[in-house]
Formats: sequence, C-alpha cells, structure tokens
Amino acid sequence: MTDQPHILVTGSTRGIGAAIAGALEGRGVRFVGHGRADGPGVLGADLAQAEAADGLWDRALAALDGRIDVLVNNAGVFEPIADDAPTDEWQAAWGRTMQINLQASADLCRRAILHWRERRVGGRIVNVASRAAYRGDSPAHWHYAASKAGMVAMTKSIARGYAGRGVLAFAVCPGFTMTGMAEDYLASRGGDKLLADIPLGKVADPEEVANAVAYLALEAPPSMTGAVIDINGASFVR
Repeated sequence: MTDQPHILVTGSTRGIGAAIAGALEGRGVRFVGHGRADGPGVLGADLAQAEAADGLWDRALAALDGRIDVLVNNAGVFEPIADDAPTDEWQAAWGRTMQINLQASADLCRRAILHWRERRVGGRIVNVASRAAYRGDSPAHWHYAASKAGMVAMTKSIARGYAGRGVLAFAVCPGFTMTGMAEDYLASRGGDKLLADIPLGKVADPEEVANAVAYLALEAPPSMTGAVIDINGASFVR
C-alpha cells in the first residue's frame, strides 16, 4: 500500500457508501466517490448502462492523477420482481439487477487488475455483497441473491488468481443495514418478525459495515485475501 492510497468507491452518496466515505476521511487517503450525478468529489455514472463502468474507471483514474490503489464496489440495487410477472418484465428486472450489482462490479474489477498489471504493482478490491449470497432472499428477490452470490464467487476467484501479483480481494456480506432501502423493506415485510430472526436484536448500522470495509481496504493483512466478512447479527452463520 502506498503512503497515500488512491481509492474509488462506488455508490458513495448514501447509505453504506456514504458511511464508507466517512470512514475513509481522515485516514490519509485520496478518494473519489460515485453516484447518479456529478457532485463535489463524486462522479456520476448510470451503472445500468453497459459502458458506464469503464467510463467511470477512466474518469476516476484521471481525477486521481492516473493511479488507483483500492477499488470498493458498493453500488447496487434491491428491487423486487414477482415470480408471476410478465416474462419481459421478469427478464428486464433480472438484467438490470445483474448489470448493476454484478456486471458493473466485474468490469471495474477487470479494469483495476489490468491497471495494476500495467503498473506492475498490487492493489486491493473490496466488494460489498450480502448475506443473501449464502442464505438467499425473498421470493421477489431471487435476482438480488444471485447477483450477490456471483459477487462473492468473483471475489474468491480474483483472490486465488491474482494473489501472486499482489492483488488482494475481499468481500463483506451485510445482513439488514439501517439504510433507507432497508427501512422500507423492514416495514413492508413486518419489522418485528424480521428482527426476531436476528439474534443480536438489531440491524447493523452503516458505520459498522463501513468500518469493516475501511479495514479491508487499508489494513487487513495480505494473508486475509479471499476472506468474506459477515455482518448480520448472527442471523446467518457458516
């Protein structure tokens, strides 16, 4: 890791992503964030578009003077689709979720690896997945669970394939986290019933997830590469 790591964080304008940005502040890093529109320290990109991830990487690289040391893939969507929805709507929902949650993350991971290979240096990738990768999700969220399982498998593949080149890859799998997205879902599914399934008795705070991400991005020892950290209040253990 360089003296002042350069970091790209996707989905940094709200929820867990905003907490990650906060956790990185004051840590001696330079980072650029990502959101739906340009803003101070934030690059706008619609990751539902096939070319958006490559464009985001290029813009982030320029903003960080041609060097990115750490990639944090946090951007994602959690949108329901009923199993009896019309086929075109079903397939569109799957395509959008896979594009944003998995394909865009894969595209950015690929660009990071190629960047580090060209510079003959190592780097770090932290992918924010979900408890759903292992436990599954609701009948309306098959696609979400599948996308996050793919993210975990991708992380492990990168860790195994590129460790010898100094590329380290980690994943974080939160359960429910108290973001706006989680609040809406808890309300729609009956909050008390869902909380009863969490032995800790509470959903995670975004800062708890963000602190784990910051640790993996900056401090985790190289031998941890390939690790997946669960943050779910013991609602799923493995």
